[in-house]
Amino acid sequence: MKNDIDIRHNLATKEDSVLVIIDVQDRLIPSISGRDVLLQNVIRLVKFSQLFNIPIIITEQEKLGSTLQEIMSELSGIHPIGKVHFNCFMSEGFDHHIKQLERRTLILVGVEAHICIFQTAIHALQSFSVHVVEDAIGSRTIKNRDIAVERMRQAGAIITSTEMFIYEVLQRAGTDNFKAVLQLVK
Repeated sequence: MKNDIDIRHNLATKEDSVLVIIDVQDRLIPSISGRDVLLQNVIRLVKFSQLFNIPIIITEQEKLGSTLQEIMSELSGIHPIGKVHFNCFMSEGFDHHIKQLERRTLILVGVEAHICIFQTAIHALQSFSVHVVEDAIGSRTIKNRDIAVERMRQAGAIITSTEMFIYEVLQRAGTDNFKAVLQLVK
């Protein structure tokens, strides 16, 4: 087993990553600043993760509606994990599912950056490499999102972008997967 310092600084790989989509729900997303770009990038990451067999976990905060249909229509057989806590790890279903996957790199996307993403990331940093996809997270205000990104960076989270993560996992050009990925990033 690698020590925590090694885990935190590894590049993301398809064998060790989990895409975690947090609370992209129909009652919350209309108030999120930059929601159109966020949604476009979450869908890109879903398609990419499916191409590379990266597990996907979706959470839904109680009383905020369902995960957006645009996301769910890309998925089959994945059921959102309900929660009342802001930190996803406080949900027994989430914590159990993450442990079963036995992967060490969490790729966090969704909303709200300064609440659920932030609290989940800070908790996860104790045991996981945490990659926060900056162009796939949002808050109601840009200021709250930016403060959350800075605090997560200071705590040791890796701040990345949709394309950066995709190419990091892809690793090389000239393959069939590379050709398929080009359609996602154009």
